[in-house]
Amino acid sequence: MNRRQAREKAIQALFQMDVGAVGAEEALANVTEGGRSDGFLEQLVKTTAEHLDRIDETIKKYLINWTFDRLANVDKAILRLAVCELLYFDDIPVKVTLNEAIELAKTFGDDDSHRFTNGVLAKIAAAEGLAK
Repeated sequence: MNRRQAREKAIQALFQMDVGAVGAEEALANVTEGGRSDGFLEQLVKTTAEHLDRIDETIKKYLINWTFDRLANVDKAILRLAVCELLYFDDIPVKVTLNEAIELAKTFGDDDSHRFTNGVLAKIAAAEGLAK
């Protein structure tokens, strides 16, 4: 599984955790259909789950004219994954995280999701001193 595929599966797992109220292990088992998992996928999902409060607070801080509760569940999952990468995965360049999140938003979100995702993440990266 390449990193793009791992991110796609991670979005699906985070979505299940949020909407279906399942734990990280169960969500990972569901998205891998009980098959062999991937270390990067597991790391993404477990790190996001472990730091969810800080990740959500970071997202909330940079939403303008929008509340966290109004976010579509898939957009929330994409933002959570990307903010997790920005804050906790120093080996991934910021540009890569932003580009991957935008592509995920194009795949899973609605017509405006990728622009919204780009705007929020660009603000976070700049304000948190992450833009490189």
